[in-house]
Amino acid sequence: MRQQPVLEVRGLRKEFPGVVALDGVDFRLLPGEVHALMGENGAGKSTLIKVLTGVHPVDGGEVLLDGRPVHIAGPAQAREAGISTVYQEVNLCPNLSVAENVFIGREPRRFGLIDWSAMRRRAAELVRELELDIDVSAPLNSYSIAVQQLVAIVRAVDVSAKVLILDEPTSSLDRDEVLQLFTVMRRLRDQGVAILFVTHFLDQVYEICDRMTVLRNGRLEGEYLTAELDQAGLVSRMIGAELEGLDRLGGGRSNDRTPPATGTVFLQAQGLTRRGAVEPYDLTVRSGEVVGLAGLLGSGRTEAARLLFGADRGDGGTLRIDGVETTLRGPADAIARGIAFCSENRKTEGLVGELTVRENIVLALQAARGWARPLSRTAQDDLALRWITTLDIRPGNPEALVRNLSGGNQQKVLLARWLITDPKLLILDEPTRGIDIGAKAEIQKLVADLAEEGMAVLFISAELEEVLRLSHRVGVMRDHRMVARLDNDGGLTPERVLAAIASGAEQ
Repeated sequence: MRQQPVLEVRGLRKEFPGVVALDGVDFRLLPGEVHALMGENGAGKSTLIKVLTGVHPVDGGEVLLDGRPVHIAGPAQAREAGISTVYQEVNLCPNLSVAENVFIGREPRRFGLIDWSAMRRRAAELVRELELDIDVSAPLNSYSIAVQQLVAIVRAVDVSAKVLILDEPTSSLDRDEVLQLFTVMRRLRDQGVAILFVTHFLDQVYEICDRMTVLRNGRLEGEYLTAELDQAGLVSRMIGAELEGLDRLGGGRSNDRTPPATGTVFLQAQGLTRRGAVEPYDLTVRSGEVVGLAGLLGSGRTEAARLLFGADRGDGGTLRIDGVETTLRGPADAIARGIAFCSENRKTEGLVGELTVRENIVLALQAARGWARPLSRTAQDDLALRWITTLDIRPGNPEALVRNLSGGNQQKVLLARWLITDPKLLILDEPTRGIDIGAKAEIQKLVADLAEEGMAVLFISAELEEVLRLSHRVGVMRDHRMVARLDNDGGLTPERVLAAIASGAEQ
């Protein structure tokens, strides 16, 4: 007997001005399964989730819950119907305690007042179920982004959910935390909860998911059992073309990167440090080379990069730019000296969602010129259209609000903003996190091309294969220390880098 879907959409259509985001999509989610939703950025994954949770109204087709047509008017109604969602970006209140965040809006009460003891007790029970060592009475902002993501998941599972939607929940988690999450997911699945899992980590799909649905350009490409479609076949269906020359699904790994012999030293840090963030480290970056920073989550990679951009002030050490000892008083000084920085947190430290693609692209250049010398509208239009075309930003409408773009296209807008300033050093902190394999390959190719044209690049990524694929040299971070500097001369392997991380010394 065929199992009835707990959640189903038929012929779903959703339009935005000038864009058809979903075009006749069918989708079904069965009770007691983990179901992957796959597709490139712009394929319609986020739009589908927002329709299912009532963020966007339906323009055509129907949504069925337990076989009955429903109209979900908003997220609150979705939760009441048993649909709970955890988004990629942590959407909690960092000034409140962990327990308050878990129960915000549904606090246990006694005699009309919040029962703080009951709330902390129940929150502690939920945290223990996830095997997390978290003080639920502590402020949320006292914990890392990874732990904050887990708190969001704790909040989501403490409801009577028929459907649990996890939108990139593992993007900020290390391997042990991912395993903890998977344990909870399997427990919920065995209890009959239907889990919709969105991720760009293909290995995770095959580790945890029973079935998958693939979207492409807003349309349904197909539904598959995970056991019957291998990774190469999945990627082929996502991008709509056969893979050629892609090694291990990553854009073509090549560990034969030789450090440029002719590149002049652009940046040299010696003993650079910031108390409590990163211990003294040395780093040299030459024109025309990509230097990678590898290390586990929280190893100090981002903290090291922020010192080079003046986003944080160091407590010691020296920094030379183009051979001149320099003190960066802030990002404006760094920009003036030819340094650009794409933050790992594009939503809060990069893009301005309320501005258009055009306005976001010209933001850094306008800041460098000074607000007394505004760019003309004609110049803005020309620059925006040029970089929209160069980076294939979709949709190609410079007046589209950047918040309505997919993650990969938002990342391209952020890259365009900095490339328009013609930097000598481009610092990229997790530029491909949370984006699909097609956009990832495009950004990787762009990085390689920029280095070949003479730009210096500092590239930070949690994906070791990606670091090795692109970098001429790799600095290895552990416990806020740089423990190794390795040439990627053909003999550098993931195992060697991992050994350096594990031992805290060059291998």
